[in-house]
Amino acid sequence: MRIGIVVDSACDLPVEFLQRHAITVLPIRVHLGDEMLLDDRDPAVIQRFLDENLGVRGHAEETEPCSVEEISSLFLDRLVIDYDSVICLTIAASRSPIHANASRASFSILKDYRPIRQAAGVTGPFLMRVVDTGNLFAAQGVTAVEAARLREAGLNPGQMRERLEMIAHQTYGYMLPRDLYYLRARGQKKGDRSVGWFSAALGTALDIKPLLRGFRGDTGPVAKVRGFEHGCEMLFGHVCQRIRAGLLTPTVCVSYGGNLAELGALPGYATLRETCAAHGVELFESPMSVTGMINVGTGAVTVGFASEDYEFSVEM
Repeated sequence: MRIGIVVDSACDLPVEFLQRHAITVLPIRVHLGDEMLLDDRDPAVIQRFLDENLGVRGHAEETEPCSVEEISSLFLDRLVIDYDSVICLTIAASRSPIHANASRASFSILKDYRPIRQAAGVTGPFLMRVVDTGNLFAAQGVTAVEAARLREAGLNPGQMRERLEMIAHQTYGYMLPRDLYYLRARGQKKGDRSVGWFSAALGTALDIKPLLRGFRGDTGPVAKVRGFEHGCEMLFGHVCQRIRAGLLTPTVCVSYGGNLAELGALPGYATLRETCAAHGVELFESPMSVTGMINVGTGAVTVGFASEDYEFSVEM
């Protein structure tokens, strides 16, 4: 059976991995004043966004995910012919309408695909499953990497879906932002007031950053750190701690809202690389999507991995 994998462009994975495993990306339109950027994980678009500092007013701009009709067209024009089953992995349903749009599109896709496949000389039924990863950015990548591994191992769509839903349920995502004022302004535009003006002003004055966690569709702070560099060291140290304890998949995904050359120089990152190598864990490094940088600001770091339930703590 030919099995396809679809992610949205907020899923932070290297473009080389997406291309090598023929993973289809649902683009997100980013409206910057009178200009529209198509965020489809094109490295040239991400680099232009950084080089021209297009995120300077990003907190006031809009992101527009694929509509129900656009998702339906993508599947009916191509994917129902190229594959016999497709698993669509989306950003957390609690944070974006992409999951709802893909779920609604699935009804028309599964109703209308038969004559299209018949006309193309493709026999047999077509299956589609939409899975809520319950997470954001680098943490979305953990489930997508596992999907590619499971497909290569020869699992059928039912087996893949069961495993992927379990991994999504156990994936932890962490984010360390640089600019609290930006995060507050963007949150207010989207109706999220978790970072208030006083907290942003106080945090900026004292250089205090929140370490945010995404888990099972919920996002919120788990710690406060003094300084971005110290926060990176603490975050990467925590990930090393979890690697040594044992992960559910041999995967750690990291994304950075800037040029990747800067990522390796962050405090604690060399140790993270060494710890991954020592424990047989594959480390995926990726620039954050334009959509991600619009929502949380440039310079942010996100990390994702799958683990058994645990209470957050750090060893420093």
